[in-house]
Amino acid sequence: MSLNAIVKSYDVRGLVGSQVTPEIVSALAAAFVDEVSAAGKDVVVGHDMRDSSPEFAAAFAKGARARGANVVSIGLCSTDESYFASGYLDAPAAMFTASHNPASYNGIKFSRAGAKGISIDTGLAAIRDRAQIYLDNGIAEVAQPGSYRELDVLSGYANYLRELVDLTSIRPLKIVVDAGNGMGGLTVPAVLGSSTGLSALPLEIIPMYFELDGSFPNHEANPLDAKNIVDLQRAVVEHGADLGLAFDGDADRCFVVDETGAPVTPSAITAIVARREIAREKLINPGSPIAVLHNLLVSNIVREVIEEDGARAVRTKVGHSLIKDQMAATNAIFGGEHSAHYYFRDFWGADNGMLAAMHVLAEFGSQPLPLSEFARQYNPYFLSGEINSTVADVQAAKDRILAAFENRANLEEFDGITLSSGAQANWWWFNVRASNTEPLVRLNLEAANESTMRAIRDEVLALIRA
Repeated sequence: MSLNAIVKSYDVRGLVGSQVTPEIVSALAAAFVDEVSAAGKDVVVGHDMRDSSPEFAAAFAKGARARGANVVSIGLCSTDESYFASGYLDAPAAMFTASHNPASYNGIKFSRAGAKGISIDTGLAAIRDRAQIYLDNGIAEVAQPGSYRELDVLSGYANYLRELVDLTSIRPLKIVVDAGNGMGGLTVPAVLGSSTGLSALPLEIIPMYFELDGSFPNHEANPLDAKNIVDLQRAVVEHGADLGLAFDGDADRCFVVDETGAPVTPSAITAIVARREIAREKLINPGSPIAVLHNLLVSNIVREVIEEDGARAVRTKVGHSLIKDQMAATNAIFGGEHSAHYYFRDFWGADNGMLAAMHVLAEFGSQPLPLSEFARQYNPYFLSGEINSTVADVQAAKDRILAAFENRANLEEFDGITLSSGAQANWWWFNVRASNTEPLVRLNLEAANESTMRAIRDEVLALIRA
């Protein structure tokens, strides 16, 4: 079997049983140990609550030990908890999860030591190719196989996040949290509650779907899809809560809704967190240059807030491992994406939805306004959200757009094509990108007013789908 179908740009992901099997996992483990030179060293292995995850974690341990790695099993965990273990232990890590994908999927998110990312261009292709050889010919076991031990890192993870964001002095808040039967059901009580022995916070948490269940009996653990936050929105209003939080399956992304049930955009969250992290950096390192990353698809308000607060806004392409690399290269204190991935220098440059949520709670809970009013300053413009279209000929669709806007917009070819109207009062911009893995074209658009956003959106969609 070829591994090309399951080794993606930033991780491994596929159908359990047909594409991802214990034999394939063991081969990938052996290859991973070789690629990161982990023989004789620790390798962290964690997994989510999917039915297939424990078996795959065990198969990974078998393959890793065969090539000499000492496996540190952290058991059930969120993806950002595995990053914590990788950073804290300074060891490479493998996390078994398919994130927000349905129950029939599973996969692996790899990290180098210190929670550094691995993408197809920075080691994942080499892991794939080495694993293919082991799959075809068997794993060559080293003379001294590695050891195995178990380690509970949940309390250390929770305590570390509490040290980064102080929530003890905020006003009392009532929060509905939808864990989607994913790993948030484990991490929310540990970090925002007192299940690991930490002191209670001024938070009343109303739990939804905290039972760990990889069959996702209530809804897909993908809050980016509007249908999956309907239950949360209803519950926030019914309970008279101050806000709602929704986590994806592996709990590394967090989405926020206000007291009316309306979503707070990831761009607004990025701006809020950026403001707090810039202020914190000024206190810790006064006078030092400050950089904050944002991908090209977030709202213009993100750049405006960063620059207004005296930091340098660094615009990047979309992509998990790419942004992790850019965090290190620019020494950025924080980075945010339109997809609700939030990256923190003080979390080894890795993304952490829980930490972003804590920043929002700290900022919002330190002032008296309801969230709908408080967040308005960070959402002054009109975003389309990401709109996907199935297209047979992606280049032809782009050519139609370029022809239609040839004399009306500035063109930038940076992660797809971005066209913008310039700096006039009635400004707009949009980006069109092809999916790396599917015959899809993705449209993201923003404008100064709603009528312009709708008009440009409809025009571009018609061109894409012609």
